[in-house]
Amino acid sequence: MATTKELHDLSLDDLARRAEELRATLFQDQLKLRTGALDNPSERTTHKRDLARVLTVITQKQKTASAKK
Repeated sequence: MATTKELHDLSLDDLARRAEELRATLFQDQLKLRTGALDNPSERTTHKRDLARVLTVITQKQKTASAKK
């Protein structure tokens, strides 16, 4: 996953796309966990944290955009 600095350089559209990809990945991880096919459970934790980072950057960018108006 990209570092926080790299995430700040992305546009809101790119961040939203990345958030959707991570949500889909988490959904797949949940299905694999329920069926017992999840190879590495720590990847699920990593994906959750990555999604949280992306959502945090989105919120920060939205707040700065609304403050500029």
